[in-house]
Amino acid sequence: MGSVYDPDVDWSLPGPDGIPVAGSYGVPAGSGAGFAYDEATLRELAKDWDDLADEFKEDFRKAYYLSAAQGPGLEYASLGNAEQIRASGAALLETLASREKYCRAMADKFRTALGKYAATEDTQRTEIDQTGGSL
Repeated sequence: MGSVYDPDVDWSLPGPDGIPVAGSYGVPAGSGAGFAYDEATLRELAKDWDDLADEFKEDFRKAYYLSAAQGPGLEYASLGNAEQIRASGAALLETLASREKYCRAMADKFRTALGKYAATEDTQRTEIDQTGGSL
């Protein structure tokens, strides 16, 4: 049985059912808008978005059968019902494909940020090494 929302409860990490609460990833970034994430969080966020995209892809595979539904009989009611189910299935397929694409794009954004993070870290490491310091 899932948790019931209680506004008087402190939903700190990890949150209900082990799910992080909204806005709990990262820390606010300095004076600019947005958030700053550490390397591990960027990796986890990319994985989370890819996992969600995989779920949409699997749902798409299963929903395909709706878009190919046939009526149980040849009378008007059966044919009309099947036509409506196929239209609904087609709309569902379009929605699921769109959701998967969005999730993949989000995962790519976090991987891009991870690459920038690594490049910045390498640059800083090089600068410190050149000055004779160490991390």
